[in-house]
Amino acid sequence: MFTRRQMLIGGTAFALAGPALFVSGVEAASFAVTHSEAEWRAILTPEQFDVLRRDGTEYPGSSPLLQEHRNGIFSCAGCGRDLFSSRTKYDSGTGWPSFWAPLQGAVITVQDKSLGMVRVEVRCTRCGGHLGHVFKDGPQPTGLRYCMNGIAMTFRPIAS
Repeated sequence: MFTRRQMLIGGTAFALAGPALFVSGVEAASFAVTHSEAEWRAILTPEQFDVLRRDGTEYPGSSPLLQEHRNGIFSCAGCGRDLFSSRTKYDSGTGWPSFWAPLQGAVITVQDKSLGMVRVEVRCTRCGGHLGHVFKDGPQPTGLRYCMNGIAMTFRPIAS
């Protein structure tokens, strides 16, 4: 039997440790690239940290990658994992870089019940960084819209 004091101490400890142990319900230890919060803060800009490690969202229309139309690869800003090809990028009119498909094995999806709604969150398979969400209102051939935070990605042009 637990005392009220033990319950409070245990609950507080879990609440403090929770963000270090889990990334939105996905165990951080299951990713190939892991860092402490201090290390992530040193690696990323404050804006990148907010999105990739704290599940934030950039303001619509604010990403330079929104207007990136060259041939190339969009990669995770946290670990460098290649995520999307420019061949699958399209203008969704949402204000965020959008793609109809990721590169094979580049992302995982998890259920997101934040903000009082159910969505499908997209994360990097290498570091677990939050990238954005995927919706079923995209163009063919997949019918999907991977709505990504540009701040969570970098772009590497490839010669045509």
